[in-house]
Amino acid sequence: MALETSRITVVPAHRTVEGGGFVVHRPFPVPELSYVDPFLLIDEMGPIDYGPGEAIGAPDHPHRGFETVTYVIAGAMEHEDSHGHRGTIRDGDVQWMTAGAGVIHSEMPAADLVANGGRMHGFQIWVNLPRARKMTPPRYQEFAGDQLPIVAGDGVWVRVIAGAVDGRRSPIETTVPTTLLHVKLAPGAGRSFAIAAGSNAIVHTIAGSGMVEATPLRIHEVALIASAPASLRLTAGGEPLEVLLLAGTPLHEPVARYGPFVMSTREEIVQAVDDLKRGRFGEIARLG
Repeated sequence: MALETSRITVVPAHRTVEGGGFVVHRPFPVPELSYVDPFLLIDEMGPIDYGPGEAIGAPDHPHRGFETVTYVIAGAMEHEDSHGHRGTIRDGDVQWMTAGAGVIHSEMPAADLVANGGRMHGFQIWVNLPRARKMTPPRYQEFAGDQLPIVAGDGVWVRVIAGAVDGRRSPIETTVPTTLLHVKLAPGAGRSFAIAAGSNAIVHTIAGSGMVEATPLRIHEVALIASAPASLRLTAGGEPLEVLLLAGTPLHEPVARYGPFVMSTREEIVQAVDDLKRGRFGEIARLG
């Protein structure tokens, strides 16, 4: 799908099953839309209420050539990888992983969520890396919700996951200039958000309905804006509106992808598969 400059295109977030069997809503990649440069994938995980013993996640899997962002709205996930990184992210927390040259990664529901059940809701987002940075050493950034700025007032609540709002800047360092905001608007409330000139912008509806500029948006719908204007306005309708707002500077580079590998050429994909088979991604050292 070719997106026209500054025109708002609304697409559905398709229901699909990922990882160990958890349900996600995904606007892309799908057959009609491969990616929105520099974003490669958006999955809204849940919301789903698990009973005791029901929670599932994404066991050991490889990544190379891009960054994965996990943002938890409700629930808890434990992560670990082949480079010795591990931790737990809960309500409002974010993990920004630069897979770079390659990792084996695991994201599973926290032990207490598995034992007792509970709600799981969040997002996983893939952000492409420039070709010159695809083989950079893996890196983790992880921040608790109380470490991320909150901007609130006049019926508007915003958690700044990446980028800045009203001079309040997230501690996340992004490889590609990126804005990532969790926005809640009371009925009838509106707010304009500044984004970098020439960014591709995405508004993913989490709950409620409202408007992106003059375009209506409902739950499980996603607005795509290529070369978006420097300011984007969101307005709630007669009910609260909750969205995830993304904007990123496009790379304008070739994309070759195969499952969990995103490189620039087919030859680099073949090399990634070979490196995985030869054990060059390492393995996760489990704690005894």
